[in-house]
Amino acid sequence: MASIPPGYSSRLYNEDIAPREGEGTWKTWNLFAWWMSCWHSLAGYTMAIGLLVLGLTGWQMALGLSLGVVVIYFASNLMGVAGQKVGVPFPVFSRASFGVFGANIPSLLRAFVAVAWYGIQTYLASAAVMLLVLKVLPGSKTLTESSFLGLSALGWICFLILWAAQLVVLHRGMETVRRLSDFAGPSIWIAMIALAIWTLARANWTLDWNYHVGAAPLSLSSSIVPVLSAVSLTCAFMAGPMLNFADFTRFSPDKKSVVNGNRLGLLLNGVAFCVVSVVIALASVKVYGKAVSDPIELLGDIDSVTILLIAIITIGIATIGINIIANFVSPSYGFANVLPKYISFRTGGIITALLALLVMPWNLYSNPIVINLFIGGVGALMGPIFGIMMADYYLIRKAQVDPHSLYSDAPNGRYFYSRGTNLNSVISIAISGAITLCVALMPVFESLATFSWPIGVALGGLSCLLINRLRPNVHARAADMLAEASDLNVETNKV
Repeated sequence: MASIPPGYSSRLYNEDIAPREGEGTWKTWNLFAWWMSCWHSLAGYTMAIGLLVLGLTGWQMALGLSLGVVVIYFASNLMGVAGQKVGVPFPVFSRASFGVFGANIPSLLRAFVAVAWYGIQTYLASAAVMLLVLKVLPGSKTLTESSFLGLSALGWICFLILWAAQLVVLHRGMETVRRLSDFAGPSIWIAMIALAIWTLARANWTLDWNYHVGAAPLSLSSSIVPVLSAVSLTCAFMAGPMLNFADFTRFSPDKKSVVNGNRLGLLLNGVAFCVVSVVIALASVKVYGKAVSDPIELLGDIDSVTILLIAIITIGIATIGINIIANFVSPSYGFANVLPKYISFRTGGIITALLALLVMPWNLYSNPIVINLFIGGVGALMGPIFGIMMADYYLIRKAQVDPHSLYSDAPNGRYFYSRGTNLNSVISIAISGAITLCVALMPVFESLATFSWPIGVALGGLSCLLINRLRPNVHARAADMLAEASDLNVETNKV
C-alpha cells in the first residue's frame, strides 16, 4: 500500500481519490467526446421521444430539448469549473459542503441512481445485440422461449457479455475510460445519422413538424408549461452526470478546457442530437403511423445483416461508453469514498456491477412514461444536492476550498464540523429532498412532477443559504478565512 501524505487520514484517502497531480489530460476534445458519449444513447432517444406524451408538437419538443441543453450548459460550467479548480472527485469535493464523513450521503445517493441507470443502459444495449444474434442465427430463437427472473436465456447471455465488457474497461483505469470516451462519443453519430437517413428515406423525405399526440395541438399559450416541462425533464435526464462532472474535469488542465468542452459538447452536439432524435421520431410516424420510442424496433426492420451488424456494434460501443462515464465511474468513486482504506476505484466498480444485476433493470425499463417518471425521481434527489453544493461553494465559500483539508479527520479540521458531518447541509438535504420527492412522486402534485429538478435545485440552494445564516459554521468559515489570509501573505511575500 502506498504511503499516505502527512496530515491525511487513511479513513479518507487512497490513491484513486487523491488530489490531481500534474497538468491534467482531459482537455477540450476529451470533454467534447465525453458529452457526446453522455447524450448518444438509446435511453437518450427514448427520453426525447417520451416528451410527446406531454402533448407537444415536433417543433415544440425540439425547442424544449434544446432549451434544456442550454440550462445544462450553464449548470455544468458551475460544477465543472469547481471540479477543475479543486482537483478532486465528486465524493471528495462534497466533503466541503457535507463534512468529511457526511459526504457519504450525497455520494451514495448519486451512486445508487447511477447503478440503476447502469443496469438500464446495459439492458438496452443487450437487447440490440440479441436482435443481431436472432438475425444471424435464427436457430437461437429457441433460447428466447423460456425466461428466468423476467429475462430469456439469450437475453441473459447478451446482457452478461456487455456487463463483463464494461467491467474490464473500468478495471483498466481512468485513462482507458478517457480513450474509450474519445472513440465512443463520435462513433454513435455514424449510427444515428445513418438511422435518420434510412428512416427519412422510408418516409419519402417528408416530416410533419406539427405532429402531436392527442386530439388537437396545444395553442401557443397552453404549450408554454409543457415546453418548460420538456426543458426540466431534459435537465433531470442529465442530473446525475452534471452532479459528478468533477470526477472528470478534475483531470482538466485549466478552466478554458472545461468551458470550451461544454460549449462544443452541449451547445453544438447536444442540440444537434436532440434535433436528430426528433427527426427520426417524426419520420417513424410516416412509416409506422406513430412515433417509435424504441430504436431497437427501427433496427429490427433493417434487412441487410451487414448494415445491422455495423449499427449494433456502433450502438454497443457507444452504450458501453456512456455507461462507464455516466453510470460506472460515479458509483465506483462513491463506494471507494465510504471505506477508501479497503475499497479502491476498481473494487467500487465490482460492487457497482453486482448491484446492477440485483436491480434487474429490464423490469425498470418498460415505456417512455415510466422512464420519465424515473427521471423525475432522479431529479428529486440530485437537484437539492446540486443546489446545496453550488450555493455552499460559490456563495458561502466564495469558490475557496483547500483540497488537502478534505482528507483530514482531525477534530479541528476545516471540514470536520460536528463529528465529521456538516449538520447544516444534512438538514438542508432532508428538507429540500423530502419536498421534491413528494412533488415528483405524489399524485396530488402531478402537475409539478416534471419540474422536480429545478425545484430541488432552488430549494437546496435557498435552504442551504438560510440555514447557514441562522446557524453559521463559525469554526469552518473562520478556518477558511485564516487559510485564505495565509495564502495571500505567502503570495505577497513572493512578490
